[in-house]
Amino acid sequence: MLTMVMSARPTVAGDLRLAFGERLREGELLSRHTSARIGGPADFFLTADSVSELVDAVRAANLHALKHFILGAGSNILVSDRGVRGLVVKNRAAAVTFDGRGDTIIARAESGAGLPTLARQCVLRGAAGLEWAATVPGTVGGAVVGNAGAHGSDVAAHLRVATILQGNGEIRDWSPAELKLSYRKSALKNGARGAVVLAAEFVLTRGDPAELQRRVDHFISYRKRTQPPGASIGSMFRNPPGDFAGRLIEAAGLKGAQMGRAEISSVHGNFFVNQGQATAWDVYSLIALAQNRVREQFGVELELEIELVGDWGGQC
Repeated sequence: MLTMVMSARPTVAGDLRLAFGERLREGELLSRHTSARIGGPADFFLTADSVSELVDAVRAANLHALKHFILGAGSNILVSDRGVRGLVVKNRAAAVTFDGRGDTIIARAESGAGLPTLARQCVLRGAAGLEWAATVPGTVGGAVVGNAGAHGSDVAAHLRVATILQGNGEIRDWSPAELKLSYRKSALKNGARGAVVLAAEFVLTRGDPAELQRRVDHFISYRKRTQPPGASIGSMFRNPPGDFAGRLIEAAGLKGAQMGRAEISSVHGNFFVNQGQATAWDVYSLIALAQNRVREQFGVELELEIELVGDWGGQC
């Protein structure tokens, strides 16, 4: 069996090279592409600068029965030190358009568009509703998959439709009901159904750009006061009902705790920071420590908000 796998790999690599040329890279370190600066090598790595290139990459992976992972801004994921098997596609399809209809503005953004960039564009055009997104790292595609949110709002509050490349290769629009958006979850979470977000449309209302900018400035100021600088993944755990993960971790005496070069931030207990050369296993060890300590002291099960990506080899 090992011989079969090894002999098949050059054929797959050759076919992908013929299709994508020098754009295809092998063994690309994903630590170069994640907000935490952590992650091992991808078998194959490709950058998609448009929706059509994104579709071509996914279809090529499916043709060769390769697993694929769509990488956006690299936040809210912890990539294994062993890397990722199959094809990793860096999504840079980032076009944004606006369509005004009376008091309503429809913003359509490709899935690789950055959330903060989209929020700024909305503010400039007096389109209200996504100001909260100015402080949320990540892309539109990742935001739809995880129903990202902050400051009392989220994607579900304004999403009109998401354009999806389905596992069967067809492209169609999914409604919020089909996406089953809930707190930091959707029907697409963790690669369910093999579907990929290509674009999303948001229903916004007209507002005063100056007032919208004041809201954004307030949110940015709050973020700077309450969240740590440096290389981090983002919010590590979902907030349990009626409480906050960061409060529980702090109450368990874990702010500032370290494993290797990873640290639970002394600023906010729900943020884990790479102090330099931290490994994914360092971070995962802190995750296990926080979960165990909070369970023992408060009887609360902390659920990950981030996604574990890649080859963990039975380590978790």
